Amino acid sequence: MTPDHDRGQGRSGLPELLLGHRLAAGFTQAELASRAGVGVRTVRDLERGRSVRPQRTTVELLAAALQLAPADRAVLLAAARGHRSPAPADGSASRMPPPAGPVDRASSATGPVGQLPPATELIGRDDEVAGVVDLLAPAPDRQPPTVVSLVGLAGVGKTALALAVARAVPVPHRAGVLVGEGSDVGDVLTAVAGVFGAARPAELVDRLGEAPALLVIDAVERAPGPVAEALTRLTGHLPGLRVLATGRHPVGLPGERVWPVTPLDVPPPDGVTGAPGAGTPVDLDQLAGYPAVRLFLARLGQVRREPPRTDELAALGLLVRRLGGLPLAIELVAARGRILDLNDMLDRYGDRVLDLATATAPRPATAVTMRDEVAASYHLLAPDEQRALRELSAFRNRWSLTLAEELLATGTDLVALLDRLLELGLLSVRGSGEFRFRLLDVVRDFAAEQATIGGEATVVRRRHAVVLTRWATRTAPELAGADPASAVCRFDEVSPDLSTALSHAANDDPHTALALAAALSRWWGFRGRDVFGRRWLRRLLDDPRTADADPRVRADARLGVARLAAEHGAGTDEVPAVREALAGYQRLGDLPGEVAARTVLCALLTAAGGYDEARAHGEAALALAAGAGRNRDVAMVQLELGRRDVRVGDLRAARRRLAVVGRLAARCGDARLRSLARMELAEVERLARRYDETAPDARLAEAVALLTESLSGAPSGLTADAASVPAADAPPAAEAGALPVAAVDAAVEGCLALRRGELARAAEWFAVAAAASR
Repeated sequence: MTPDHDRGQGRSGLPELLLGHRLAAGFTQAELASRAGVGVRTVRDLERGRSVRPQRTTVELLAAALQLAPADRAVLLAAARGHRSPAPADGSASRMPPPAGPVDRASSATGPVGQLPPATELIGRDDEVAGVVDLLAPAPDRQPPTVVSLVGLAGVGKTALALAVARAVPVPHRAGVLVGEGSDVGDVLTAVAGVFGAARPAELVDRLGEAPALLVIDAVERAPGPVAEALTRLTGHLPGLRVLATGRHPVGLPGERVWPVTPLDVPPPDGVTGAPGAGTPVDLDQLAGYPAVRLFLARLGQVRREPPRTDELAALGLLVRRLGGLPLAIELVAARGRILDLNDMLDRYGDRVLDLATATAPRPATAVTMRDEVAASYHLLAPDEQRALRELSAFRNRWSLTLAEELLATGTDLVALLDRLLELGLLSVRGSGEFRFRLLDVVRDFAAEQATIGGEATVVRRRHAVVLTRWATRTAPELAGADPASAVCRFDEVSPDLSTALSHAANDDPHTALALAAALSRWWGFRGRDVFGRRWLRRLLDDPRTADADPRVRADARLGVARLAAEHGAGTDEVPAVREALAGYQRLGDLPGEVAARTVLCALLTAAGGYDEARAHGEAALALAAGAGRNRDVAMVQLELGRRDVRVGDLRAARRRLAVVGRLAARCGDARLRSLARMELAEVERLARRYDETAPDARLAEAVALLTESLSGAPSGLTADAASVPAADAPPAAEAGALPVAAVDAAVEGCLALRRGELARAAEWFAVAAAASR
């Protein structure tokens, strides 16, 4: 560092005053110049002290544009005439006002000042503060990184996080500077010298020496080149200096640690917001468990005394989620609480987050919107990265590497792309599961807009639907496997994208929509959406555009319709559909499909009273499955035939079949199928009057145990020889007396209620059984 960088220290105090008032008003140099009707260079020269004796008219125009109070206006004019403004009592430079909350630098939280502003209360950032402090804190056993960059989208709370970290790092010297538009290396070095109390940059070495010091430098993206060069010089001469930078992108120095700052956690899409299908609305305390909601409530409390009403809770959860957990957006909307209630806010701003203004202005044309802020980060990407971002905007929720690779055009280095998006704070990565990647909401919305403007949206959505259909088709067989619970959870994780893909493909690509709906039929059944799913399948099957669809897809769709109809007691209406599916599978030579169709026919015809035809289809399916060595299919057919035997009163045959089901299910490791078999056996025993108060049926106890295992996903650990069929009907003697009589009574009632689909009543009986067995 050399003395010639010591410039910009005005002798009149005018630079400090003008800069302070401008930053307090939240204006850039260009905005202030436009309001005052002067040139940008004029404002820049005044703030740097290069214009010692400005014209009085110029200063009056600036004072008017800043809307200064009479006293402040007089001080500014006096400073322009060459009189120094009064110094603060503590001898430090005049300080900028602290930010109102954990927003970015909308109010210039760190300025070219001798002391950092007070750190404001942060909500939901405790782990991040601790993590960054741990990186920067001096330690005898490790060397902290010279530069740590907090990188993220505008409004995500980088500046507030930096202030909190700066206050917590144990160093004897700390200060902060705000980078201005058009700053050069000399400006940055001079500002840093000033905040550390040095008259010029060359004196910093004498001032700080090798003592640990922390410099917070805010808004790096305003002058990235000069900042990088200045920090290189500073860190080269000051070995104890550590830099905490904030910006839309890293500084770009060797050894720099990048810390992406992501939005606050928001309520999930289902289950807590009172949205359709989400169940009972939650209370305020449950919503307040999410940091984004707590921030919204804190800012709402500043303009409204009353807490949210019960009828506003659903809107609260949805609104915060649609704001994407972005602190600046949350604060902007919460400020409207003086006029609007939460339902009004959701209606007005829920779908217009990109239009939120981040700076007030007399003329709307000069206001900065969230769209402008996102665009600034978007333009930091290379053209191929921008294209990939537009394509990824098709995903509505979290996605996996596999799904992204299938969606993106060939030739994209996905790992490098995601690393770049994460580096700029445009991507969220949560956890270590398969579906852990997600674009920030405002980023996704902006990229989707760009795709629409560029005429790419339809092609991207069509490819998105194809990708989701392939995934669902690959994963659907797991729903009929030994561990359907994990498969159901995987479908749940991508459910927003499945819904979006189905809705788009139904209009744009009905063949893909039919294939997707057919693959979703079992999942719909597991999630109690049988009526919804049946309507979708019927609509697509009846669409003339799907008449020439893949015959196997149409057969799968017809079978899915029948399964879903059976869930709500309308299975007999879909018997013709199953017959068509069976004929289709036979033409294709699809043995698994034929077995499945005959098994469903057995169940539906049994319910309709067609016992002989039901048995014929069941026996045919049994022969096909046994011949192919498909043990689980054999078990499913035996289960349906056992139910048919119960209906015709052949309890002895039913008992033998259900015993086979239990053994085959054990061999397959299918706890759920074993539970079904034991529940059916419970009903057989009840009908046969085999259970009484003095000899509790151990099969009932095992039914409850197996049911518990299947719901928890724990393996049963039981084995059996599935090849043998017992000749005797009696339960194993070793299991007799496993439960008290009262527990058995309750377990029987619970199993039968569950069999009838009375879930609430079954839960009550099982609770009684659990209490009685203690």
